[in-house]
Amino acid sequence: MEDEFYRMKRLPPYVIAEVNAMRHAARQAGRDIIDLGMGNPDLPPPQHVIDKLCEVAQDPDAHGYSQSAGIPGLRKAQSDYYARRFGVDLDPNKEVVVTLGSKEGLASLATAITAPGDTILAPNPCYPIHTFGFIIAGASIRSVPTTPDEHYWESLERAMHFTVPRPTVLIVNYPSNPTAETVGIEFYERLVAWAKENKIWILSDLAYSELYYDGNPTRSILEVPGAKDVAVEFTSLSKTYSMAGWRMGFAVGNTKLITALSRVKSYIDYGAFTPIQAAAVAALNGPQDIVEMNRELYRKRRDVMVEAFGRAGWEIPVPKASMFAWAPLPPALKDMGSLEFSKQLLTEAEVAVAPGVGYGEDGEGFVRIAMVENEQRLRQAARNIKRYLSSMGVNSTAA
Repeated sequence: MEDEFYRMKRLPPYVIAEVNAMRHAARQAGRDIIDLGMGNPDLPPPQHVIDKLCEVAQDPDAHGYSQSAGIPGLRKAQSDYYARRFGVDLDPNKEVVVTLGSKEGLASLATAITAPGDTILAPNPCYPIHTFGFIIAGASIRSVPTTPDEHYWESLERAMHFTVPRPTVLIVNYPSNPTAETVGIEFYERLVAWAKENKIWILSDLAYSELYYDGNPTRSILEVPGAKDVAVEFTSLSKTYSMAGWRMGFAVGNTKLITALSRVKSYIDYGAFTPIQAAAVAALNGPQDIVEMNRELYRKRRDVMVEAFGRAGWEIPVPKASMFAWAPLPPALKDMGSLEFSKQLLTEAEVAVAPGVGYGEDGEGFVRIAMVENEQRLRQAARNIKRYLSSMGVNSTAA
């Protein structure tokens, strides 16, 4: 009998879980850990959404099996969101499917469209499901850069010319998790044209669609005429409405991909609990003031973090979007590596961050910082980090 199952052999240890376990142990020991590691919103959902959940849950008929593809009202609400936000028309019956968060949707679509041995193009560094959803499904991954510059396009061309078998899917994720990089509509126009020329599917992860700053709204690939011929896009209510634990997401776009995803899901699940889906309708169709409120709150946190960490001696690039900063290790500690640096930051400064190497080998030398603590806690984190850096002989730039 084999010591390990086939697919388990293809999954490396989840590096980020190592830091998470250390954080949990430290908290169990009574230490006050400032957790900037996991992108878990610390804000509540809108009250009217919670009220709708409770209201529908009182209905005795709401507790049976739901619909795997999502209740009609929710698919319609998502198509209406795309119409008003991006000017994109979607058929809620053929071009929209509700997923159990965007993460499950990506994994289920990977299962639906991947044959063993297929080659998938994915950014490096990237959110782990972008690669491991396909690895679990039996594919091989060829990495392309995350930064959308000319080197990105050169990498795509090399991949198509020199990869056997020829890649079938390209994954894009902007605003990027973990790097917080963004793109404009010109990038998507060029990408759609490239995908059509090379006969390749595009999976776009737009989970951070509403967390943009400095007056630069994120764009959708589906805004490009003809994009639905080659692309499907994933979104989520997790960050937009602080509903991460509700597991509400969507896939929209190409009918062939949506049909494949829906068919696989019909074998796997009966959809989310109906009251949760009804509450998600209330989120999308109801007052949208929380969206701007959350965006402004994260922007303020971003500014506080960049300023306070900079004064502590750690320069943080200013993220243009998302709830994350992608921070290079302090130059004097770069040789330590992102995993060891994250461990020391946890044990010595009581601040948890996510090691960049957990997002791919090109993430080495960076950590991802989640802006999920309030401004006071961010300043406390900066003071702790300043003491740690000083103990390591790193000169502080603080006044």
